[in-house]
Amino acid sequence: MGDVRIKDIARLAGVSVGTVDRVIHGRSGVSEASRLSVEKILKQLDYHPNMYASALASNKKYAFACLLPVHLKGEYWTAIEKGIGEALEDYSDFNISAKIIYYDPYDYNSFATTSRNILDEAPDGVLLAPTVANHTREFTNGLKAKDIPYIYIDSNIKEIPALAFFGQHSGKSGYFAARMLMLLPGNHNEIMLFRKINEGIVGSNQQENREAGFRKYMKEHHPDCKIFELNLHAKHPADDNEMLDAFFKAHPGITNGITFNSKVYTVGEYLLERNKRPFNLMGYDLLERNVACLKQGGVSFLIAQQPELQGFNGIKTLCDYLIFKKEVTAVNYMPIDLLNVDNIDFYIKIH
Repeated sequence: MGDVRIKDIARLAGVSVGTVDRVIHGRSGVSEASRLSVEKILKQLDYHPNMYASALASNKKYAFACLLPVHLKGEYWTAIEKGIGEALEDYSDFNISAKIIYYDPYDYNSFATTSRNILDEAPDGVLLAPTVANHTREFTNGLKAKDIPYIYIDSNIKEIPALAFFGQHSGKSGYFAARMLMLLPGNHNEIMLFRKINEGIVGSNQQENREAGFRKYMKEHHPDCKIFELNLHAKHPADDNEMLDAFFKAHPGITNGITFNSKVYTVGEYLLERNKRPFNLMGYDLLERNVACLKQGGVSFLIAQQPELQGFNGIKTLCDYLIFKKEVTAVNYMPIDLLNVDNIDFYIKIH
């Protein structure tokens, strides 16, 4: 089991970490009672001493690189970073480290530059949130040439397969979101899509795929519903309220809307400030401002995707593959969790 730590075994057996290490390596200086206690726990956990002893004894250091979009503290990627940090702590016995590098998701040149820098450093493994396929391919070709395994998080590029992927099935997530939105009361003849765009770039494969899934459902089940779009400025948020004022003035009858990025609070806070009710708004991810909007009625539903677990499992999978020589599962879809004001507190408490 790749997620079992020496200190976990020591705690369960009621002995010191040093005692566990001596038992695993067959060294003396351990009482019979302690040895039996440790061996019992090893058997219960299906722990493979030879594999772990070899990894510990090698004293090899593993340096990982994590390529993420630049973001502000408290945004979606902060939770990914938290999961990465937790994995580094859990696998600290095995001399792993991770360097987080950032790129501008609205600037493809930024991704190209940062990814070339990573290739120059030649880490042992890479965890990345990919950008569009043609720019991602240049990076992954370089990783393959150097025999460096890489993991995708948040979005998957099937035509450029990684060692593993952790994230939602974005198409089905958007399809599900459409189904849920159309169950809400209000005007079903017109709905609104809110985007964050900079110079024509959405900044996330996940968002584009969610929208594609959303439109697929609407075409199949509500072909006569008119879908409006409002492209808010990704890098000039001060203009958002003015744009929203103009849109709602021009379309006073729209009562349902959705955004596929993690900044639904942009619209939710506007709705609260302008007292635009009734309006059913759906969005993604448990940012503090998103949750605050949900509790105050500015957002009707949030779809969560456990970003901390994505970050944790990405690092864990690199460890399983490189250190413990285990086979790993290539595609790992996260659940599509639908949350509203009634169940959000229970969900937060267990995640």
